[in-house]
Amino acid sequence: MIHTTALIDPRAHIDPTAEIGPYVVIEGPAQVGAGCRIEAHAQLVGEVVVGAGTKIGRAAVIGGEPQDLGFDPATQSIVVLGRNNVIREHVTIHRGSKPGGVTRIGDGNYLMTGCHLAHDVVLGDKNIIANAALLAGHIQVGNSTFIGGGAVFHQFLRIGDFCVVQGNGSFSKDIPHYCAAQRINRITGLNVIGLKRQGFTAEERRAIKELFQLLFCDGLNLSQAVENASAREWPEKAGRLMDFVRAPSKKGVCPVRPGREDD
Repeated sequence: MIHTTALIDPRAHIDPTAEIGPYVVIEGPAQVGAGCRIEAHAQLVGEVVVGAGTKIGRAAVIGGEPQDLGFDPATQSIVVLGRNNVIREHVTIHRGSKPGGVTRIGDGNYLMTGCHLAHDVVLGDKNIIANAALLAGHIQVGNSTFIGGGAVFHQFLRIGDFCVVQGNGSFSKDIPHYCAAQRINRITGLNVIGLKRQGFTAEERRAIKELFQLLFCDGLNLSQAVENASAREWPEKAGRLMDFVRAPSKKGVCPVRPGREDD
């Protein structure tokens, strides 16, 4: 299952059921789990853990050094990929930037051709990231979120669960759970169709919509809106939206600007 042209570091541990394609380079103490497939010309650089059932496409590079001018190549840091991920052609995922730093990908994600996850990114489960989307360092992404092709994200921001982000958008602020985002730092509403498809009940969706209205659409700044909304008790899934906006990153939260009118 290992092609004769592959170059495998003797420190690597390859499960006997894994398939290693032509001209693959595994450079360092990588761990490749059961049923993985690493296609031609892909590279695992340094300490990389690849969970069972994960497929890595042609010419992808996993574990390369961060694009950080102050990075010391002697730094010991890793990339951890969970189970059953699909990493398509030319994807790049860089390792952590500090000693012991981790770039961590959960389970069941689909990363399309040419997308980039920078150092210290944390990606949850069952996300889809389309072609050429670019995530800078220290970004956190939740679960079951779709990111359109060519979307770009500044470092240190957060993207919640069950979001949908338009392709070619540009973001430097947080995108809360359940939101639809587009263009430049713009939330246009809730990902209503996505919530239905993910099995949210009508009652759960109603509570989320009501909280969204209180937080973003009643003319208050976010701190005032959170204070007002905190006077009520919210069901568990709406409460997760509340928790997100209570503790934004230093970047703050994208504002709501519905419609497609020009900026």
